[in-house]
Order: sequence, then structure tokens, then C-alpha cells
Amino acid sequence: MDLKPTGSERSSLGGAGWEPRLAEHADEVSGGVVWARCGLRSEVAPLEAVLLARPPDSLCTVADAATQLMRAPVDLDAIRGQADGIAAAFDRHGVDVLVAEPPPAAPPNVIFMRDLFFMTPAGAVVGRTAARQRAGEERYAAQALSAAGVPILATVTGRAHFEGADALWIADDTVLLGLGFRTDQGGAQVVGRVLGEQGVRTVSAPLGRGAQHLLGVVVPLDDRLAAVRSAAAGPELRALLDRYGYRLIELADDADMLDARGMNLVTLAPGHVLMPSGAPGIRARLVAAGVRVDEVDVGEYLNADGGLGCLTGIVRRRC
Repeated sequence: MDLKPTGSERSSLGGAGWEPRLAEHADEVSGGVVWARCGLRSEVAPLEAVLLARPPDSLCTVADAATQLMRAPVDLDAIRGQADGIAAAFDRHGVDVLVAEPPPAAPPNVIFMRDLFFMTPAGAVVGRTAARQRAGEERYAAQALSAAGVPILATVTGRAHFEGADALWIADDTVLLGLGFRTDQGGAQVVGRVLGEQGVRTVSAPLGRGAQHLLGVVVPLDDRLAAVRSAAAGPELRALLDRYGYRLIELADDADMLDARGMNLVTLAPGHVLMPSGAPGIRARLVAAGVRVDEVDVGEYLNADGGLGCLTGIVRRRC
């Protein structure tokens, strides 16, 4: 059917005044006019924008920490003070901080934004959390991203599960997906489809027992340099990292790892990280490897059983 305008139609039907939309979506994102500038192809390129959540009132109403997937009760005033400190730390390093404002009764684990979405070069994939207690947190990440002008390319639905902390860029054309009890094959397929449309491939590796997320097993620090939790990095994951030429800083399951969540950090730029305070052994290992380290207090987040990397949703890195 020929729908080419004849020139006599109203502008809304392609007549005089109509202007065709010729730019590709990726150009509209990178230009920052139609959509907000967002996206990344690296875990270590200079960090430019993050999404953090304001801790909701629900954190102080948790009667049984374990039933909300937490270690211990959380002091609301203290965690809000730490949230401000974390935002200030990012700001000092030139990182734009977007803030989600969940309502008072939002699920308390909504503070862990990294789990709720994953950023591709052209926009976000909104996840679907695996725990019943966390059902619905995704909507607050989606609202904040949308309000900031970030395009949402897909939302995981059905019975599939995907959490953003199970996806890591290991090359500019490859994303590694960790498959475990937080992310399953169905969720990985959604992410793979969206990335495939952008010319990015995905590879997957199983996560062993005791690994909450891929982010808790391996963290890229610099070009082809990563920290790994030795006890949780299985042979398949190690083979993948070796295939991509990674050098590994092996970290043990000591108090720095398990109690202080010292490896649960955010890379600010190649060879420069922001990590939780209170993990001197991990800090020393990173510094010895030539990594520049800054610290910030996340103690109350540890009570909620997450760390700095968990609470930081990555929105944009310099491409």
C-alpha cells in the first residue's frame, strides 16, 4: 500500500509541516536531546552518572531482619546520613547523582539499586527480582530512570528473574552474565536479546553456592584487571576471564570480604575505585596492585546485607 504523501494532506498525515524522524535511537541518546545521555560499554571507563535510592521509612519497621533478607536492624537516621555521604563522595569525583525517592512503605531492599536494572549502550533493562520480599522494587527504579529521561528498552516479565548485579561488561562488545538463584536463563535471554540488537554478545557462567551475585565474585578494576573472591570463582568463570586476558587479584573469604564487604566497590575510572571503609586488608592488596583507592562509610548498608556496589545503579560511563 502506497502511503507516500501527495502534498495536500494535513501536517499530521504527512503534509506541509511534517518532519520525518530520521535519527537513530542511539544518536538520540548520545546527543542528550530527545533522551538523557546514558549508557556504557565498560565497567571501568570514567563514571559519569549513578542512581541511588533514598532509604525509605520501611527500613525502621523491620521486626525480623532475616525475613527481609537482612543481617540486622537498620538505623534509619544513620543510613540516611550514609546515603548523603555516598552521594557527596560521588559528587566530589564529578559523578552526577540521580536519586530515586521510594515512598515510605516501599520494600526496604529498594536501597540496592544495582539489582534493579542494567544499563546497555542505548538504555536500561529493568530486572525482575528473585525474592518475593523484593517484588515491586523494580517499579521505583523504572520511575526514577524515566523521570531522568533514560529510555527503558525492556522489562523482564513472566516467571523469569534477572538482577543487574549479575551482569558485567568484560569487553566493549561482551557482557558476562552470572546464572544462579538471582538470575535464571529466562532473564538472561531478555538481556541477551536487547544487547544482541545493539551488536553486543553475552556469555554466561554458573555461580556456585554462597555467591549472591556475579558482582560479589568478580569486580573489574582496570583494563583487563579484576578482583575476584577466590572461594567463589569457579573454573568456568576463571576460564572466561582468562580468555579475555584478565589479570586477577585473588581475595580471601576473611572479615574484610564477608563482614566489611570490601570487594563490593565501585570503579570510578581505570585503576581508581571507591570502596567501603573498614577493609584495610583488601585496600592494601588493591594499592599494592597500583589501584588508587578512596573510601566511604556504608556500615548501615552492611546491616541490610549489601554494600557500595549493590546500592549504586550505574547510569552512564564515558564511551
